[in-house]
Amino acid sequence: MISIDTTTMSASSGSSRAMFSVDRLNVHYGDNHALKDITIKIDEHRVTAFIGPSGCGKSTFLRCLNRMNDLIPAAKVTGRLDFLGQDIYQRGVNPVILRRKVGMVFQKPNPFPKSIFENVAYGLRLEGKLNKGEIKDRVDKALVDAHLFSEVKDRLDQPGTSLSGGQQQRLCIARALAVRPEVLLMDEPCSALDPLATARIEDLIIELKKDYTVVIVTHNMQQAARVSDHTAFFYLGELVEYGPSAQIFQSPKVELTERYITGRFG
Repeated sequence: MISIDTTTMSASSGSSRAMFSVDRLNVHYGDNHALKDITIKIDEHRVTAFIGPSGCGKSTFLRCLNRMNDLIPAAKVTGRLDFLGQDIYQRGVNPVILRRKVGMVFQKPNPFPKSIFENVAYGLRLEGKLNKGEIKDRVDKALVDAHLFSEVKDRLDQPGTSLSGGQQQRLCIARALAVRPEVLLMDEPCSALDPLATARIEDLIIELKKDYTVVIVTHNMQQAARVSDHTAFFYLGELVEYGPSAQIFQSPKVELTERYITGRFG
């Protein structure tokens, strides 16, 4: 059993509301015990980073937050995971509705084979509640919020796949923002991008926390230190340490965290 710092399971500061409250969450993939007794609170309007070596459980935990693990037949989730006070794994919770509130951006940009406009409008059309003018307003707003509107405003009818890699990732962010989620999950959103595109995404993440709660998985510890308010370090399916990012990266309380941060393994 790993020595875990339980004094920082809540990284709350001030009067911030917890978006997620997680209590003794476990995930099994068949015989593989992927997550072990995870207890953590994630605050609203903060950027929370999950770090740790490959296979440590950070992406598995991220997918728990909007029930993406439901799509894996062998996955079994136990424990309690509250989103704004409601256990999202209890009976009667519609995961499709949940995912509108807790959006996700994946590792590689995945624009649909549609126009730039229709990529962003896709979720809005599925809802079927907005007229043409309202959809246009929401698409424009999402593109502005994703720092993409000025670059594509004159070619919204062109394929989303015609954009550069960094632009495609911002298009996917705009698509997620269009349905007005409260949380944006990002699984290694910059791993396939060049340094310039990465810097633009990082600037965007910092700005997005004004209106959204952002949770990001990253292998890049420098990126976690730059963009996040709180950092959680995972190892072998366990949450080893969680706290303000400045504390985690400058004076971690657990020796294993320090060894990882200083590059002695991982």
